[in-house]
Amino acid sequence: MGVTAFHRRRHHNHARLIPAISAVSGALLLLFAVFSFLAPSPTDHEHLRQHFELPNDVAKAGVSVFRVPSSGGRLDRDIWKSKQSKFYYGCSNASKKFDEAESITVPNRYLLIVTSGGLNQQRTGITDAVVAARILNATLVVPKLDQKSFWKDASNFSEIFDVAWFISHLSKDVKIVKELPRRGGKIWTPYTMRVPRKCNAKCYQSRVLPNLLKKHAVQLTKFDYRLANRLDKDLQKLRCRVNYHALKFTDPIIEMGERLVHRMRMRSKNFIALHLRFEPDMLAFSGCYYGGGDKERRELGAIRKRWKTLHSSNPDRGRRQGKCPLTPEEVGLMLRSLGFGKDVHIYVASGVVYGGEETLAPLKALFPNFYSKDTLASKEELEPFAAFSSRMAALDFLVCDESDVFVTNNNGNMAKILAGRRRYNGHKPTIRPNAKKLYRLFFNRVNMTWEAFASGVRTCQRGFMGEPMELRPGRGGFHENPATCICEDTEAKKKMESGPRKLGKDAESSTSKDVSEVVDDQNDNNDEPEWSDPDEYDDQNAPLGKGLFNGTGSDYDTSLSEEPELEEMLSD
Repeated sequence: MGVTAFHRRRHHNHARLIPAISAVSGALLLLFAVFSFLAPSPTDHEHLRQHFELPNDVAKAGVSVFRVPSSGGRLDRDIWKSKQSKFYYGCSNASKKFDEAESITVPNRYLLIVTSGGLNQQRTGITDAVVAARILNATLVVPKLDQKSFWKDASNFSEIFDVAWFISHLSKDVKIVKELPRRGGKIWTPYTMRVPRKCNAKCYQSRVLPNLLKKHAVQLTKFDYRLANRLDKDLQKLRCRVNYHALKFTDPIIEMGERLVHRMRMRSKNFIALHLRFEPDMLAFSGCYYGGGDKERRELGAIRKRWKTLHSSNPDRGRRQGKCPLTPEEVGLMLRSLGFGKDVHIYVASGVVYGGEETLAPLKALFPNFYSKDTLASKEELEPFAAFSSRMAALDFLVCDESDVFVTNNNGNMAKILAGRRRYNGHKPTIRPNAKKLYRLFFNRVNMTWEAFASGVRTCQRGFMGEPMELRPGRGGFHENPATCICEDTEAKKKMESGPRKLGKDAESSTSKDVSEVVDDQNDNNDEPEWSDPDEYDDQNAPLGKGLFNGTGSDYDTSLSEEPELEEMLSD
């Protein structure tokens, strides 16, 4: 009886508890709904972070099958070396028919140039200035560096480059002097003019030479990309002698660069250098959108007004067409797909990244061994360089050049110069994202397994890994693809291909397959977008509405109204 009464009381208590629990649950749900409705939306940078991290968050919740492994997996290739690189080498010596400077330089004929843009754009200008002086049989005055552009660097040539080495190393090619001599004891003011973009040898002879004959000293302003991509073989080889041999940084820059490289090597046998290029100015210039809401549009839109002649852009279309830098997380996912595991060390060459540490967090999670010149060196060590953007850029240039693998996140000036230099110096791997094709994979990755995603990335990247024969001769800018200055060791290649029959046949078929796949993939990308750097477009004094060179494939700067016959003069 006692037991029966106990069961009745327990049943009665349960009956009273159920409605109470239901009421409390209902009230909590109602409160949650109200708070959700009234709560402020995430900040714009939180939105940006969620945009970067969404796939991993979803994966952790067990909703997606996209789970990023910590290792790069086993691949059938060496991720640190190109299989074919040993058969190619830089060759830029002058031919016997290339007369020495002493016999072809005309007395009392001086060429001066003023470069434009940042360090790497200036480097192209200096290289091309030597060739222009050779075309005109003139003495070149050591170039003046741009000190007024966005970079605001007051450095002169001798503070960045070894001027004595520059003059002596090129003495057989072009006569070079440090400054314009005085005339009759007075300062000589040169005649100032500008040549069109991609001006060929005939263009210089018809436009600049008449003024040289009259005035004897001509200064070419805003000298960037003012020389044609295609020239005769000896002039192209001269370009290479300037860029890869004569242009040497000053000893303090080289010593600090070597120190940074040494510190990376102390941490790991191999390392990647990444030119992240995710600074606010780059994103503003590209016109791309990364999910940061009105705050992102307002901030980047304000920066974009700096370039008065930029056309309005469609951010979504830019991403689809591959005209936008990858996000730091996307770069990390691409590298993991290509075989680089969590233990790989990365040196990042970058200015201030848009979104700061929140934006970098996903990349650092994928690759925690993450360094920059600021983390490898003390403030005291960097102090002599810190106030000069070009000297700081030179340090990054040296580390990127010495890295085992260089990864660029856009195809701007530094990317092109380093890609060409690394091809010339043994085809060290240089990875350039095939952003147009990768976009679709990144957009759909939540619905994919990691294996399918990684396989897709490797397919997309065929032809964008810095392999020999990846770019046909003449494709891309000469500074990016100095094909005239790269020779093939055919004998060594034949020996390898004619080795033991059993192994040799497989090796030969594998080699042929690799090369044909690379070339075919590049041939399929003829509509690949042409990149520009912000400083390439930094002409604040250009007339509004004129067609400045903007990286859209146009060869000529048509902003100069005094040059109506431009296209006829430049057909090369």
